[in-house]
Amino acid sequence: MVPLSFKQISERLKNIEIPEIDLVIGIGTGGIPPATFVAFYLNADLQVMTLNYRDEKNNPLYEAPKVLQKPEWNLQGKRILLVDDVSVTGKTMNKALEQLKGYNVTTLAMKGKADIVLFPEIKECVKWPWKP
Repeated sequence: MVPLSFKQISERLKNIEIPEIDLVIGIGTGGIPPATFVAFYLNADLQVMTLNYRDEKNNPLYEAPKVLQKPEWNLQGKRILLVDDVSVTGKTMNKALEQLKGYNVTTLAMKGKADIVLFPEIKECVKWPWKP
């Protein structure tokens, strides 16, 4: 397991190009802590999309990612950054993107697959600084 610190994540955010963003949307539950951190760093508003696929031990809870609470936001004209901690297969990210179809969305994952990946070199499991 690869341990990451808030300092390491902050350094990556400083050294990566992120387009101008009005709103950060975190995919709940795993994407909430990194989305909060990113929104603070970018001085952007934050919303949470309640969507889940796996439990705390990374076992699938459902056959496919499931939207647990459909967002009803006014996103017209917003530049959105959709954030998750890990996007390995892209199933959860894609399910979230379905809910945001027609909007200006850039995806960010701490590791895995997204438009912006902070730690593309990490292939192992990560010990996140926000998890005990």
